[in-house]
Parts: sequence; C-alpha cells; structure tokens
Amino acid sequence: MTTENILKIENLSALTLNQAKPILSHISLTLKKASTTVIMGPNGSGKSTLAHTIMGLPRFKVSQGKIIFNNQDITYLPTFKRAKLGLTLAFQEPAYFEGITTQGFIQAGSPGITISEIEKYLKLVGLEPKKFLQRKLDQTLSGGERKRIELASVMAMKAKLIILDEPDSGLDIILYRELYSILENIKKATKASILMITHREEPGFLADQAILLHQGTIMAQGDFRSVMRRYCQLVGRKKTCSYVK
Repeated sequence: MTTENILKIENLSALTLNQAKPILSHISLTLKKASTTVIMGPNGSGKSTLAHTIMGLPRFKVSQGKIIFNNQDITYLPTFKRAKLGLTLAFQEPAYFEGITTQGFIQAGSPGITISEIEKYLKLVGLEPKKFLQRKLDQTLSGGERKRIELASVMAMKAKLIILDEPDSGLDIILYRELYSILENIKKATKASILMITHREEPGFLADQAILLHQGTIMAQGDFRSVMRRYCQLVGRKKTCSYVK
C-alpha cells in the first residue's frame, strides 16, 4: 500500500548508549512527501537527537517505537543503508577536509555525478563554479561558504528526505536571508522533503508544518503560527513574538 508520507515516526523513545534515561520520549509525527517541516525548541530539548536518531547514527539507541521511511521500517537499519534509501543529514557544523576540493567532496558523496551537474548545484547555492570547483575544503573557506558547499552536496545526492541540523547556526543576518532562498532552491530542484532543526523563527514561514520539542517530547504540532505562539508561552517571549498572533 502506497502513501503520501515520506516519514512516519510512531511512539519513538531513544537514548544515548551511555545513558539509561531516554532523551526522546513517545515521539509521533508524520512528514508528507515534498513538504518542509521545522522542528523548534529550547536548547537541550532533543532536536538534534531526533535528527541523528532518524539518520541512525550509532551513538543513539531506539528503546521503543518505529521509524518508517518511504513505507519501509528503518528503525534498526544502519546509517549507510538509510542513506542508500534516500535519507541524508547535513550537520550543524560542516566538517573541514584538508586537501579535498569542492569537486572531490561532492563526487565522493555522489559517485558518477557529472561536472555540469556539480556546477548546477553550486549555482543554486550561490557559488560561482569556476571559483569553487577546485577550492580546498580548508580553513580558507568561510563558514557560509562551507555551508553552501555542503548544501550543494546534499542536492547532488538526490535524497528523498533532507535533514538539516541548524543550517542557520552561526551565520550573519545577510546569510540568513540567502539561506532561506537557497532552501527554496533545494526544494524546487530536488522535490525532496526537508526536515529542518532550527532556533530561529524565519524558516517557519517557509514550512508546511512546525513541531515544538521540549524535554524530549512534542509539546505542539501544526501550522507555524500556532506552534510559535506555544513556543513563546513556553519560553516567556510573548512581547518579542507578538507578530505571530
């Protein structure tokens, strides 16, 4: 039986391997195909843990529940098999790869990709291919440039679900605005679903749904404005959040 859902999480609880107490408790949510979902919440609420658990990173263990991706139960699949099915995760802080060029980095994640395809994805994230194809992924790149290159590599993988763990972290206000335009480019170019972990309100206006996590549980779920109102009540930001009334 087919479904319009790309991801369904049922009553999920998860913990780290060295802890007995769950970080996530009884999480249930659904993401539709070609949709954008933002997950918000205070520091320590379990946002990144949820992203990493969905991706199957070995540090985290599912103690109960199911993760269904594109109609397949992936709850206990290793990370590389999830990636082969079309699931990918972009980390909050892109890694440095001394000696590897932008072209080599993107080709490593997408064997067989053509140079023209790489150039297309670099343009979609606002980078000039002639300047960046042979640039090394080292300390000479700015944080914004590394973030763009990682997003280009994510597009090149042609994933069905892209998880972005705080892609707006550490960027100045100009790059914030460019980032949200880039995310729209990614969605149009790949037709993928996007699950974005964020501390900021702006991405919510691009989203089809928002989810509020607090202390490892879902406190609110639905349209962005209603979820944001609940978030403001939770953290005492009623004045600064007046625009979501």
